[in-house]
Order: sequence, then C-alpha cells, then structure tokens
Amino acid sequence: MGEGVEKCKRSERGHFVLIHGIGGGGWCWYKIRSLIENCGYKVTSLDLKGAGIDPSDPNTILSFHDYNKPLLDFLSSLPHNEQVILVGHSAGGMSVTDAIHKFPKKIKVAVYIAATMLRTGFMSQQDVKNGVPDLSEFGDVYDLGFGLGPEKPPTSVVVKKSLQREIIYQMSPLEDSTLASMLLRPGPIQALQSARFKEGKGAERVRRIYIRTTHDRVLKVEQQDAMIRRWKPQHVYTLESDHSPFFSAPLALFGLLVKVAASFD
Repeated sequence: MGEGVEKCKRSERGHFVLIHGIGGGGWCWYKIRSLIENCGYKVTSLDLKGAGIDPSDPNTILSFHDYNKPLLDFLSSLPHNEQVILVGHSAGGMSVTDAIHKFPKKIKVAVYIAATMLRTGFMSQQDVKNGVPDLSEFGDVYDLGFGLGPEKPPTSVVVKKSLQREIIYQMSPLEDSTLASMLLRPGPIQALQSARFKEGKGAERVRRIYIRTTHDRVLKVEQQDAMIRRWKPQHVYTLESDHSPFFSAPLALFGLLVKVAASFD
C-alpha cells in the first residue's frame, strides 16, 4: 500500500480503463476505482455488451466484435493524442488484445489481471488449453442458455450460484462474493469462443504487463504461465489471491496498478 501511495503522489495523473471478465461488469471494480480515483487518476469502468447494466440479451450476442464494441467505440471516441492504461480481468484480456491490434496508439500500457492473453485469440488447440478455464474438477458447474434452440450449442454461460464463491471468490470477503452473486450475469460464450484477431500494425509496440494470481481456481496459474511464455510481456507481477483480486487483494492490486502507471509515464 505504501509504495502505491508514494507512486501516486509522484506520478502524472493518467486515465485507467477497466474491463471486466465474462458475466461481470463495471461494478466489479468498485474498490479499485475508488482507490485510483482518490489518487487523482481518471477511471472508466466499462460494461461490455450484455454485461453490467447494458440491456442486451447475452444470448443474442454471437460475435466477439459485437461483444467488444463498447470498448472499441470508447477508444475510437478518445482525442487523437490521448492514451489510456487499459486493464483487463479474466476474459477481459481478450478485449484488451483486440484493442491492442485495432488502437495501438491509444494505449499507453496494457495490463492483464488473471487474464486470457493470446496474441491472436483462439487460433489453435493450444490457445484453448492455455486460455479457457477448465472447471471439470468441480463437476457440473455451469448454467447454460440456448438462444439458438436446444439442439444448438449454448449461447450463454454462468457459474452456478451455489459454486461461485468456491470457484471464483474463495479468498474474497463474503460481502463481495454475495454482491457478485446478485450481479453476475450469463456471458455470451459463443462470442468469446469466436475471438480471433488479425495482428494490427504497431500492436507489438504496445507495452504489456501481466499480474498472476497464485490461488486462482478459474484460470490456473499453470495456464497463466503458459500464456506468459508464449507472448512475453514487459513485466510480470504476482498476487497471492484468488481469481478476483479486486475483491480479495484490492490494496495490493491498487499498488501494482499505480506503480505501472508511474513506470510508463
């Protein structure tokens, strides 16, 4: 905490853009947003399509471009010379990578928190192995939506309420996992599975940071490390947290984010 505050006092104030994972929303970041804004930074916590308070039905969102449109529209609307610190959690890492390829000049640094970090999305079985959660050890964990009919693949997915704390928030305060159980929505699984990216000009010049979560039961640390090896970021940090450090380790995460912002001024 101390280091984060010191960095906060010394650094130029930047603009953080925070992107949630599947089924989440801008609400996930309420602790982090309060800390960072109190430090003098500007913070935008977006809802992707069908998430948070966005009214879209996730069962109707079938392409990743459609799902990620709120972020792409936001970056497109920024002044020509403005750069943001783009932060993605979990599946939000795919949104960050999409933005890196499409708007590299708008991103000062990209931060992946327990996030799927694949250079071109799900192009191979190895990408799927590294980037898709395997929750089979917990049994039948998902409630599925079938927006295209019962004979078609599912269009939305959410971890069952009875298992959310055990899998996603096992180290988080009970108040936060309770809040999440009330707000978590089904996520558009077909859209996320279709995420494939054409490498954009200038994308490799975007600096990337990865924050590992060592007690993660969703995206296992072995998966995180495999993605780090395949697409090496500039820096890797580690948090002793579950999959949701914005709940379970907010002060430590805040300190790292402010440290990153100061390092890349």
